[in-house]
Amino acid sequence: MAAINAVKIFSGSASNYLAKDIAKYYGKDLGAATILKFSDGEMSPSFDESVRGCDVFIIQSTFPSSDNLMELLLMIDAARRASAHYVTAVMPYFGYSRQDRKDRPRVGIGAKLIGNLLTAAGADRLMTIDLHAGQIQGFMDFPVDHLEGNAIFVPYLKSLNLDNIVFASPDVGGVVRTRNMAKFFNADMVICDKHRKRANEIASMQLIGDVKGADVVLVDDLIDTGGTLCKAAQLIMDKGAKSVRAVVTHPVLSGNAYENISNSILTELLVTDTIPQKQVCDKIKVLSVAELFAKAIGRIRDHESISSLFIKY
Repeated sequence: MAAINAVKIFSGSASNYLAKDIAKYYGKDLGAATILKFSDGEMSPSFDESVRGCDVFIIQSTFPSSDNLMELLLMIDAARRASAHYVTAVMPYFGYSRQDRKDRPRVGIGAKLIGNLLTAAGADRLMTIDLHAGQIQGFMDFPVDHLEGNAIFVPYLKSLNLDNIVFASPDVGGVVRTRNMAKFFNADMVICDKHRKRANEIASMQLIGDVKGADVVLVDDLIDTGGTLCKAAQLIMDKGAKSVRAVVTHPVLSGNAYENISNSILTELLVTDTIPQKQVCDKIKVLSVAELFAKAIGRIRDHESISSLFIKY
């Protein structure tokens, strides 16, 4: 019999590699679950141990988004129907977050739809890191614990002891994120203003600000094909920068991303393990979010604030 309000951590099939480390840092074994699949791909998750009265944390990022999202929703539903006391969806990478507004006629708002689906499945809480836009938290009808990748990136960047560090946003939409990072170093920031023809295709880009002689750090929440980031890095070097590297929380890395990064002017690309690497690339350094998520789970269990996990300016 499960203890009342005991914490149990489970994983969907896509995030098992990360969930094992989160459970290890938390000090518990990963809960046993089975994901049965019919021949047509339909999934049927089940828990292999009792969750009655337990606080259940289900870890699953959404990459590629559709199947993994459906698996997460089915696991939440299974936990709710198995009389779990509280169900938290732990989504290190929250898919569809780029669809956070109606930016052209006759399009859906995918991020809001995901929030509705999580509610319908029975989630009580969402834990994630570096959403594409902070306002997505308002799309949820339950509490959201929004962790920050700064807690991982800032200590690493400080260890490099860069002489003249300047932070850069690869687009206008990332200015707030970049400014927050720059505050930790009392550093200046610049902006790469881009114009797109269509998704994943840039028509033009210009740099706003001075980077001459600086060690520049590009800041973004996710990297997909890498086109924007690599073009921004080249532009920055052409403007006289000493070096350019990038910190990006979610390494989606689709299409020709690995080739683009390998052939780019970037010194290194820092990412987290919210999404696993598909290939080996010498320029990519992976920092783990496992300990950060484990600490957040512990604070939720003890009804403590998670603000202590944020790096203060």
